[in-house]
Amino acid sequence: MLASPSSPPKLSIVIPVFNESESLNLLHEKIVDVAQAEKLSYQLLLIDDGSTDASWERITQLNALDPNTTGIRLRRNFGKAAALAAGFDAATGDVLITMDADLQDDPQEIPNLLKKMSEGFDVVSGWKKVRNDPWHKTFPSKIFNFLVGWATGVPLHDHNCGLKAYRREIFDEVKLYGEMHRFVPVLAASRGWKVGEIPVQHHPRQFGHSKYGAKRFIKGLLDLITVYFLTGFRQRPQHLLGSFGLLCLLGGSVGLFILLTFWLISRMSEAIPDIHLHERAIFYLSICSLLLGFQMVAVGILAELITAISRPDQSPYSIAQTTSSSDTNSSNTSDTK
Repeated sequence: MLASPSSPPKLSIVIPVFNESESLNLLHEKIVDVAQAEKLSYQLLLIDDGSTDASWERITQLNALDPNTTGIRLRRNFGKAAALAAGFDAATGDVLITMDADLQDDPQEIPNLLKKMSEGFDVVSGWKKVRNDPWHKTFPSKIFNFLVGWATGVPLHDHNCGLKAYRREIFDEVKLYGEMHRFVPVLAASRGWKVGEIPVQHHPRQFGHSKYGAKRFIKGLLDLITVYFLTGFRQRPQHLLGSFGLLCLLGGSVGLFILLTFWLISRMSEAIPDIHLHERAIFYLSICSLLLGFQMVAVGILAELITAISRPDQSPYSIAQTTSSSDTNSSNTSDTK
């Protein structure tokens, strides 16, 4: 639980950095101003994800000036999810704040994120309601956000927004890898954590250039398929794979049955010209459907065996609260008197 308003939680602000040397000093200044104005206890973690400019030199300078600032330098560019994971592992705060280092995310939104969390939310995502990006970034983003909300049941307006707040305990259950950082709210919601959203300011880019191209949309769709499988069928893969396989088996069987029926009728009746199965495209489609169905069911069985044998570290449940053993014992004792 968050601390009371009179005693705000300690923050760990995790910021991945990749060639952002021009913005770091101003970003640090803005974060410190907000922390001092709101009397926030903070830990600022700047994760250098293999920068080739002077980002690490700037980070070391900020560390020398501010003991609350810690720099972590990765050996090469591992990607944003890996940089965030490194920051989360080093974080000591009760609440983890993430934001981008390019100053498009506004540190002034941090108190608003905390206020929303105090309403009982475990994850609060920013929503760039007014975006200062070109249309070729905003339009695919709208499509992506719609697809994510439709497929996962977590209807956030902006899954890609880097400005988010999390309770620290979430990352005991949600592990980052690949490019799953944008799906943390979805993964958290699948474990029962409460997810909220607030509109946030989005500033035009002042320094550098965007690190994302058109392939980001394709990768996002592939990651969405993975997340859909993990959140819905991780413990029961046969329910998805087997269902698809049975549909293929049904379609192939119906197609072959209809073809064979007409084939028999054509052989028994002189009024109907003979039907040759090998001349019908549906014959081959039905055979392929049957083969695909058998394969999907077989893969589903193998996936179930792997799930049963591997015994994944993540439990199939998430506990929100429990009573202490002392309370239980005292209750039992009072009942017997």
